[in-house]
Amino acid sequence: MAHTRVHRSRQDLVIDSVIGILSVAILIASAYPLYFVLIASFSDPTLIATGQVTFFPKGITTSAYEYILKEKNIWLGYRNTIIYTIASTLFGLAVTIPGGYALSRKDFIGRGILMKLLTFTMFFNGGLIPTYIMVSKMHMLNTRFILIVLGCITVFNVIVARTFFTGNIPDELLEAASIDGCGNTRFFFSIVLPLSKTIIAVIGLYIAVWQWNSYFNALIYVTNRELLPLQLVMRDLLIQGQSLASSEDMDAASVKYLMEIAQLIKYGVIVVSTLPIICVYPFAQKYFVKGVMIGSVKG
Repeated sequence: MAHTRVHRSRQDLVIDSVIGILSVAILIASAYPLYFVLIASFSDPTLIATGQVTFFPKGITTSAYEYILKEKNIWLGYRNTIIYTIASTLFGLAVTIPGGYALSRKDFIGRGILMKLLTFTMFFNGGLIPTYIMVSKMHMLNTRFILIVLGCITVFNVIVARTFFTGNIPDELLEAASIDGCGNTRFFFSIVLPLSKTIIAVIGLYIAVWQWNSYFNALIYVTNRELLPLQLVMRDLLIQGQSLASSEDMDAASVKYLMEIAQLIKYGVIVVSTLPIICVYPFAQKYFVKGVMIGSVKG
C-alpha cells in the first residue's frame, strides 16, 4: 500500500520552523541556568566571578560538597524539610481528596453555598497580622505542626479535585454500587480512590513541590533553629558568609577565602536542595500535565 503524503504549503513550513526555533530557545533559556549552577558548584569561584565559566567547569573543586557533608545544620535542615514535605503531602491529600469528592456529589446538601464560601477565601483573607495572632493564641508558634498544616490545603487544589471527580466518577457508578449494598465510605475507599490515582499524584505533587520550596511560614512563625527548613538554613549560611567577608577585622586573604567558600556553598547547596524534586518530577510529569488540563475548567 502506497503511503500518502500530505502536501504542506510554504506557509506551514515557515510556521513550523518558527515554532521549532522558539521551542529550542525556550528550552535553552530554561535549562541553562540549572546547568550553570551545576558546573559552577564544581568550578573555581574566581573563574566564575571573572566570567570564564560558561559551558564547562574550570578549576574543578569539590570544596562546596565537602563543606556541605561536614555542616550539620544543612543536614538538619534537610531532615526538617523532608519531614515537612512528607507530612504536609499526606495531610493535604487526606483533606483535599475527600473534600473534592464530597463537593462533586450532587446529593451533598449545601455544596453550592460551601463552594461560594471557599471561593471567597481565594480572593480575601485576614492578612498576615491576624493570622500570626491566631497562631500565637493557639500556641502553635515554634512547632512543627504549624509548618506542616499551614498552607498545605488550598481551595485551588480542592476545586481541581472536585472537577476531576465530577468528570470521571459518574453517578451511575454510585447507583450500581448502592444496589449491591455498598455504602458511601466503602464506595469512596474501594472504588473512588483506585480510580483516582491521577488526581492523587497531581495534588500530591502540587503540595510536595510547594512545601519543599516553602520558607515564608518558617521565617514568620519559627525562631527555634532546630526546626528551620533547608531553605532558611541556606539563607543563614549565605548571610553569615557575607557578614564575615565584610568584617573590617580580617585581612584581604581571609576575606577572599571566605567569599570563595560562600560562592561555592551557594551553588552546591542549590544543587543538593533541588536534586530530590528534580529526580521525582519526571516520574509524575504525565500526571502533572493532565492535572493542569483538569484544573483548566472549574465549572
